[in-house]
Amino acid sequence: MNRVVITGLGTVNPLGSTVEKFWENVKKGTLGVSKIDSFDTTELGVSVAGIIRDFDPTEYFERKDIRHMERFTQIAVASAIQALQDAGTDFKDMDPYRVGTIIGCGIGGIGRIEEEHDKYRAKGPGRISPFFVPMMIGNMAAGQVAIRTGFRGDNFCTTTACASATHAIGEAFRKIKDGYLDVCLCGGSESTITEFTLGGFRTMKALTTESDPAKASTPFDLNRGGFVLGEGSAVLVLEEYEHAKARGAKIYCELAGYGATCDAFHMTAPADECGASSKAMVEAYTEAGLKPEDITYINAHGTSTHLNDMLETKAVKIALGEEQARKVKINSTKSMTGHMLGAAGGAEAVASVLALRDGIAPPTINLTQPDPDCDLDYTPLTAKHADFDVALSSSLGFGGHNACLAFRKWEG
Repeated sequence: MNRVVITGLGTVNPLGSTVEKFWENVKKGTLGVSKIDSFDTTELGVSVAGIIRDFDPTEYFERKDIRHMERFTQIAVASAIQALQDAGTDFKDMDPYRVGTIIGCGIGGIGRIEEEHDKYRAKGPGRISPFFVPMMIGNMAAGQVAIRTGFRGDNFCTTTACASATHAIGEAFRKIKDGYLDVCLCGGSESTITEFTLGGFRTMKALTTESDPAKASTPFDLNRGGFVLGEGSAVLVLEEYEHAKARGAKIYCELAGYGATCDAFHMTAPADECGASSKAMVEAYTEAGLKPEDITYINAHGTSTHLNDMLETKAVKIALGEEQARKVKINSTKSMTGHMLGAAGGAEAVASVLALRDGIAPPTINLTQPDPDCDLDYTPLTAKHADFDVALSSSLGFGGHNACLAFRKWEG
């Protein structure tokens, strides 16, 4: 079996439109949640979101291309371009069928669906844009990245709600480990901050109604009241180790294990016995050849909903044993970015990789009154320096989807 390493990173999210901006803001515990100002939220009862404020698509695209590309696709392509630049090569010297593109997306272009449906209702089917379907389908992020790079290997979109990006990275890992690819661009992208989407999440009581951005996303806090919707994208370059070594690549870390399970329990609620979610963590670190005592950092799913945070705490204790669970540094990046749905696991994987590289446990900001049911070390308020050897990044999605990645510090 091949070893898989990470050689490039790219992201666009509420904490910054580059990896450098994102990581600096993560370390500082910067809040990326802000007031929604693109439409009136009075009737929604939800007024904050994790909004990207500094992305300029003209840095990456011609204006005509921008008009025919949904925002989730734009930011995915931008993240892929960044990741390739970071990797130091465009891989044009390779067989294009040995380079893949796997980018997850939970919802896709729902804003485009809303706009075109309004036109249909007002003016009839003849006014629907011919670009409607190819713009709104969730797989177009992966498709557009391949079109722009010429990569002809495996190309698909994982759609497993909030676990989409983590599954995409895990499946890319499998393709390289098993010898089907040498390189893969992988991650996730999502941009669904619309009145319709917010209304849907609001009626199912998943979103916080807190109007103060600084009090809205509060994972593991006693007073948490739901998640904050966010948007963003992240793409990682995964590469077979010998290939990376031969070209003298900069290596961030090794992706050494992947676990994927299903609760088979409920449409939206996590299973209260936590058997499947803990099993995904166990699968990830076991494949990496690790034991519970080897785990030093976990980037948790940490949504700021009552059930998720309580049961995720329980799952970590089951996966590692309670004694070891209490020794691990854990954080929720969503406390800063909000919940980027299908992109969340991608940005959190980037944070995990950089946490290993720099020996920093990112903070869970806004955690001022810990819930007694969430009694692990969630690194409240400020980042901590620590020497990490292994990081887990865990994601859970509606439908009972669980995915976990195990990263190992690179000593080469």
